[in-house]
Amino acid sequence: MTESSHAVRSLNERARAERLLLDGAVDGREVSLAAGNSASVGDVVITRRNERTLRTSRGGWVKNGDRWRVVGMRRDGSMLVDRLDPRRRGKTVLPPDYISEYVDLGYAVTAHRAQGITVDTSHVVVTPSTTRENLYVSMSRGRESNLAYVALDQPDDSHSTPEPDDVTARTVLFGVLQHSGASMSAHQTMEAEYAIHGGIDRLAAELETIASDAQHERFVELLRRSGLTPEQHEAVVQSSAFGPLTASLRRAEAYHHDLNTLMPGVVSQHGLDDADDIAAVLRYRLDRVSASLPRGCRLRPRLIAGLLPEPLGAMRDEDRQAIKERKQLIEARAAALVEAALTDGAEWVRRLGEPPAAPADMAAWRPDAATVAAYRDRYKAFSALPVGGGASTDAQRASRRRALQAARRAVDSAAQAPPVRPGVAADVQAVFAL
Repeated sequence: MTESSHAVRSLNERARAERLLLDGAVDGREVSLAAGNSASVGDVVITRRNERTLRTSRGGWVKNGDRWRVVGMRRDGSMLVDRLDPRRRGKTVLPPDYISEYVDLGYAVTAHRAQGITVDTSHVVVTPSTTRENLYVSMSRGRESNLAYVALDQPDDSHSTPEPDDVTARTVLFGVLQHSGASMSAHQTMEAEYAIHGGIDRLAAELETIASDAQHERFVELLRRSGLTPEQHEAVVQSSAFGPLTASLRRAEAYHHDLNTLMPGVVSQHGLDDADDIAAVLRYRLDRVSASLPRGCRLRPRLIAGLLPEPLGAMRDEDRQAIKERKQLIEARAAALVEAALTDGAEWVRRLGEPPAAPADMAAWRPDAATVAAYRDRYKAFSALPVGGGASTDAQRASRRRALQAARRAVDSAAQAPPVRPGVAADVQAVFAL
């Protein structure tokens, strides 16, 4: 993603050229696209206009912003394409007149066009003219990671040219964060800031970032004492999977596992000499043995809002305080979301059963409802079902399992504490059975 259409076209052309060099061309046929580029089998393209008459094989239709891979070319100039979004797969045929007007290469897009798009990894070109709104949109498109590349050779024409030594990634980013491209009223500003900073998705990301930094050295030392060779230890710490591994360590600790005992056993399960990524292998092994409480342990996992593993262990006082503050904000927001859902009569909370009338029963029902609310807010699940549909990542799948367990407990609590609205509990059990 980048700011200018000219840069997008150049990046698209370069990406296609790289693909052709690596993969080769399936055949010699190609079609011209709206921006003047060409596409052939194997290319990624993006559609720029909603077209309900173009139906997909899965019952959907072509939408503005959808990204597709070209899987076939027709003699009449039409293309057979397969949608890349794993949540909305489906193939369709794009006709020549639609292609020439509303289809572009989809390797690179402007930040404006990126709204609504979700990808595995986003790579963002940041220049001094980037607005903070576009930076936020661009840096929140990737499921797995979002990387910013800061251009230092493109001064903002509206300012005097700084000396070369004065231009750093930090100064450019500072300027971008001061550069707003929107004009909002005070009320709109309050709502926007609350939506950005008050959501559980944002608070959870902040908490995990703080925890990762606070526990980094501790986990590095833990792995050093777990039976890895110096070379293996260095490879683990330098791996891109080290972050997910530390997240799994936090989760195991929240489930009352003794990491000092657990990790040596995980390391020694099988040899690691033939592993392509030792950190990824260790994470897989760790998740298998620590997904539940240790045998004989009757304690409840230490989870924030019943969902997020609470960072534990030794850390600096300021880090512990920052984590505590976000824990309180997450749990307060989850509770507030339950109250709002009850007031509004939201379908998802109705499916958890009639809230118990007795204070003691309500005290048991409410935390489980809050866990469901926290999951919905973190992963933006807007379905009428308590935890929505499926999950796209391992982390979301783990959270979804916890939310489903909480939903079932809430239904049981409501059913065991009459009065219960007739039919509600049965409906919920039927939904979960699906």
